[in-house]
Amino acid sequence: MTDHPLQAWRDTLEDLGVMGLVREPMAAPEPIPATQVSRPAPHPGPRPVSRPTPPPAAASPRPGAPSATSSAPYVRPTDPIGCPPPEAVATAASLADLERAIQGCLACPLGPGRLKFVFGEGDPKARLMFVGEGPGRDEDLQGRPFVGKAGELLDKMIGAIGLKREDAYIANVVKCRPPDNRTPAPDEARACLGYLHRQIELIRPAVIVTLGATPLRELVGVSEGITRVRGQWKRVRVGDREIPVMPTFHPAYVLRQYTQDVRRAVWEDLKAAKEWVDKAVEDQGLKTED
Repeated sequence: MTDHPLQAWRDTLEDLGVMGLVREPMAAPEPIPATQVSRPAPHPGPRPVSRPTPPPAAASPRPGAPSATSSAPYVRPTDPIGCPPPEAVATAASLADLERAIQGCLACPLGPGRLKFVFGEGDPKARLMFVGEGPGRDEDLQGRPFVGKAGELLDKMIGAIGLKREDAYIANVVKCRPPDNRTPAPDEARACLGYLHRQIELIRPAVIVTLGATPLRELVGVSEGITRVRGQWKRVRVGDREIPVMPTFHPAYVLRQYTQDVRRAVWEDLKAAKEWVDKAVEDQGLKTED
């Protein structure tokens, strides 16, 4: 015997425990001869009750990472790997020692989301140091600073003043990629700034070139727009030294605004930085001879 057309709905609702809300199915009507008027569309009957589909399970966050729905502030780890103590940073005797001391850092919300820690690279005794904002997608994948399109342009910029990439040292304010390449938040920059300071102390560059507004603001303390202050010498005190700083445009900005005026401005800034480096090297040579 064939079940009544509403039997399936009845069974479903009964399983859900709501059978008491549904009327008993009515008896099927007698068939109407084909010679009579066209029969109306059958009543659709009760609508089915859908079981809610549970959301997919979220991937387990790394230790210290806030959940996507949590508004709670980020809690820094307390172990010396996740939150390197200042004394471990201050006593690092070389760049390699410093990198080993801080490469596990999770002291700000950027740490748990990174793929690779981007420490920096170049000549450990470079006379010219470049400081950018933070790693992007390519840098996060490779663990090296300035390796994407902006990095290719930076290599050309360095080459234009007669140097190679390996002759300089390249680093960023933050060592982990901000989500969607956004500007690092002030607390994120502060968490990393001590690492950058120790890099500068160990390298002892004659000149620092800041690339864009973020390193100028976070390292030097100048919050004016980069278009207003680029090309104007600034100074920063790190440790026992005061170092000249030349602010210029970030290579990513140059790629977006690839005009003759922008390119000429960057060229003038880098040329001035290189001339200062050459003079510092010459003065050092004269002191050595004395």
